[in-house]
Amino acid sequence: MNKIHRAVLASVVALATAAPAVHAADLTIGFTLDADTLDPANHRKRETETIIRNMYDGILTRDSEMNVVPEIAESFTQVSPSVYDFKIRSGIKFHDGSDLTAEDVKFTLDRLTVEGAMGNDQTSPRKSLLGPLESVEIVDGDTVRINLSEPWPILPAMLPFQEVVSKAFVEEVGTEGLATQVNGTGPFKLVEWRKGDSIIMERFDDYYGGATDIEPVGPACVDRVIFKIIPETASRVAALLSGDVDIINELPTFSIEQVKNNPNTDVMTVNGTRSFFIAMNMEGEHFDDPKVRQAVAHAIDKDLIIDRILGGNAASIDGILSPDAFGSSELPSYDYDPEKSKALLAEAGYPDGIEVTMDVEGAFKDTAEAIASLLTNAGIKTSVAVGEGAQLSNKWRTKGEPKSGDMYFSSWGNGSLDPFDIFTPTHRTNDRGNSAGYANPELDALLDAAAVELDTEKRAEMYREAELIVNRDLPYVYLWVPQDIYGVSKRLSGWKPSADSRINLHDACVD
Repeated sequence: MNKIHRAVLASVVALATAAPAVHAADLTIGFTLDADTLDPANHRKRETETIIRNMYDGILTRDSEMNVVPEIAESFTQVSPSVYDFKIRSGIKFHDGSDLTAEDVKFTLDRLTVEGAMGNDQTSPRKSLLGPLESVEIVDGDTVRINLSEPWPILPAMLPFQEVVSKAFVEEVGTEGLATQVNGTGPFKLVEWRKGDSIIMERFDDYYGGATDIEPVGPACVDRVIFKIIPETASRVAALLSGDVDIINELPTFSIEQVKNNPNTDVMTVNGTRSFFIAMNMEGEHFDDPKVRQAVAHAIDKDLIIDRILGGNAASIDGILSPDAFGSSELPSYDYDPEKSKALLAEAGYPDGIEVTMDVEGAFKDTAEAIASLLTNAGIKTSVAVGEGAQLSNKWRTKGEPKSGDMYFSSWGNGSLDPFDIFTPTHRTNDRGNSAGYANPELDALLDAAAVELDTEKRAEMYREAELIVNRDLPYVYLWVPQDIYGVSKRLSGWKPSADSRINLHDACVD
């Protein structure tokens, strides 16, 4: 055997010995949370949608620059201020090989919006995401018409959050079956859901290709995708550094340099769409007084926390909207001034300060404790209470129920980057995200009018006025919009993060 043959044989043996147990074209994501369900119409969690959206497609979608483009729809037209037509693309197949039709699209929208359409008198928790949708009809065989009860200019911006299901499949397995079984039209189909551990998908070879405006069009690049559930941050980072996963979400700022310095990994960021804030219970003992709320705002050094804890990877806000959102504008700020905080407390009748508790989810405990230290230094003695997400939502966001806490460090996502998607739920009287118990009829009327205003400039001015109102009333201390930070393997190509936090793996490839 000559030297060349021996070298080739040695290389082959070495490769065989070093070959990983997983498939060579597997792409693994170290992900923070498991899905709540695999039913696209039965959840309200962004992480669940991220997983589902790789197996289901929507009528419309967004590219990585957040532009709305047709997906299952071939095109769409606004027929009138309250009527939209969507021409459904032909040749799209579900994972079971059946053809998608306009009837499936109508069924999906009805299931999302009609009272009791989920079965057993259950209505989809996503109904409010489609606003004033009144009815859906099929015209000309392949065109789905959406009729609104009033003009709602952001309908196209909200449709990428809804995935199309098969009418026949849902009628066969029911809502209960759809929770664990998938028959979508997306680039990947479900292989197995190991609850609490992983969700395994494989490429759907008959995929129609996806949105024609997003290149490349065609089947997915990789054979398999695995969402590996790794809630603990250190374990997620370790899995990336060791090469066990190719992407991790929610990379902490303190691990950025470690990931950058590793020869096989890198960091990718994108401007986020989640606003962080502190709700102050205006129905409680202290925070019905605007001076106390102002004292809290002046006690927090936002720039310091953004720099030291968030690594500079966030934009400060003085209202609920992200700087990238429609209608956002520069607002008056409450500068860091602990002495002013103490003076305001004294004016409010608390010369010796007050004692409060701030609720927070465990993932943000360190940030909440840093804020609590600043508040305590300004005369607002603050203790931090860590709670589970669902429990805190029940405590602070149960519609119409009185609030029982003092303060709540929380956030709200705004994937559409339209104010309707974040301003209305968090500030309108008794709305589902109004953790502060804030009520202002003037603001309610303004938000309602802006939601249906078709004149873009006039609508932007309405939200500017609304932001000035809440900046003055201060039901929340508005903090920041962080960047979304991902750790990635250098063997990954074709993928970049999106501001709506979606991890779209159709175009992702691995060496």
